Amino acid sequence: MTSATIEISDLGHGFGPLEVIGELGLVVEAGEVVGLVGPSGCGKSTLLELTCGLQEPRRGRVRVAGGAAAEERLASCAFMPQRDLLLPWLAAIDNASLAPRNRGASRREARAEARPLFERFGLADFAAARPNELSGGMRQRVAFLRTLLAGKPVLLLDEPFAALDAITRAEMQEWLAGALRTEARTCVLVTHDVEEALYLCDRVVVLSARPAGAVAELSPESPRAADRDATVTDAEFATQRERALEALHEGSR
Repeated sequence: MTSATIEISDLGHGFGPLEVIGELGLVVEAGEVVGLVGPSGCGKSTLLELTCGLQEPRRGRVRVAGGAAAEERLASCAFMPQRDLLLPWLAAIDNASLAPRNRGASRREARAEARPLFERFGLADFAAARPNELSGGMRQRVAFLRTLLAGKPVLLLDEPFAALDAITRAEMQEWLAGALRTEARTCVLVTHDVEEALYLCDRVVVLSARPAGAVAELSPESPRAADRDATVTDAEFATQRERALEALHEGSR
């Protein structure tokens, strides 16, 4: 999978008279995982939609893999929204392999493409299960594999674990860390969870209240370490978490 760079410069956007994003600049290098944290309503989800071409910015420029037109950005990005949006009448493997089907593959071909990922990420025994037979964490795994199977070099993940309980969320963070180590892509992760961002990302950008701008940037020491519990209880990790929370507090004023 060829990675791609995201370049955002002088970005401004809003809805009617409401300015949501104000003069934001951000570069995500090829293969880098960047986390975005900020107050509710500061435009994090909107920024993902602008990046993947679902919206056009009022001001500034967004480029993905060198393309600035909406269709070029969309061609490079796979977007995973907050809700898993699995189709209840399809088996898990058929939900995950929707992108190959949309590209013209037969059901047998699409399943063959999806099956190695199901085996690699611990879902082989659930391939035939319907969404209502899966736990919340399993559903999110299927949704993530659907995002991977879109075959795009850039992954945009919008609060993928927001609806999960604390224990399942911690388990899914460790699972996603392993998935990103195995399937390296350029990735932007939006989350309200500072600890999640610091654990999963190479770099964490803290946004201000709207109109959003970057107020701080942190580079975790050991992103995506295999042992999550040891990482998040480390003294240096705790220091980074405090810095991020202080920046969030200052940016919310």
